[in-house]
Amino acid sequence: MSQSTDNTFVTARYQNGDYLEKNSSWHVEDSPWKASQIEKIIGRNELTLNSFCEIGCGAGEILRQLSLKPQFQGVPFYGYEVSEVAYELCKTRETEKVKFYLDDLLNKDVFYDMLLCIDVFEHVQDYLGFLRQLHTKATYKTFHIPLELSVNALLRGAMLKGRESVGHLHYFTPDTAIATLKDCGYEIIDVMYTPSFADFPSTTFNSKLARFPRKLLFRISPHLMSTLLGGASLMVLTR
Repeated sequence: MSQSTDNTFVTARYQNGDYLEKNSSWHVEDSPWKASQIEKIIGRNELTLNSFCEIGCGAGEILRQLSLKPQFQGVPFYGYEVSEVAYELCKTRETEKVKFYLDDLLNKDVFYDMLLCIDVFEHVQDYLGFLRQLHTKATYKTFHIPLELSVNALLRGAMLKGRESVGHLHYFTPDTAIATLKDCGYEIIDVMYTPSFADFPSTTFNSKLARFPRKLLFRISPHLMSTLLGGASLMVLTR
């Protein structure tokens, strides 16, 4: 998890071991899937990229997975992480072409072709200030944003559970996610729904119960499904 220095209150859980205790893998198991979604949105927009960076790179597995893709051979990858706990995890994944830094990207005078912000800004207290600063760090920016603000989640009180377990402070619908990026100066190039409910096994009774109606409604309208039932995220390619 990464953020600017005026958000020290938020970073505490990522520094003191609380987040690791509740998320012992730091979500490494999701990384191949996320890397594939990133690969897909880059591919369908036919981008040629000569450098990648990721802010809040966590355990570093997304960058490692991307570095193994044939189309990115010879491309350098750089991960920035402010949590010392996460940095110890990502350092074990460092290779000749994937480098990690215990540093805040927002404070660095650097510029890349592609910046990845994958499931990050919903954790950041001043997320609007964070996004405005981030805009200057790369030509293209790819965001992955959980769509947790749904009718289903509101009825079940699910957002408070996520706040406790994974530290999400802000919650988005498809429309508010896009509006947030536009308000912070980003030009939207492409938007893609990522249906985690369909691609991962259901682990709770509620998710198993919702799996079929989610699949059915997703075929009709991903936007409507996300607004009513939740269970998907948004991958957004910006400039």
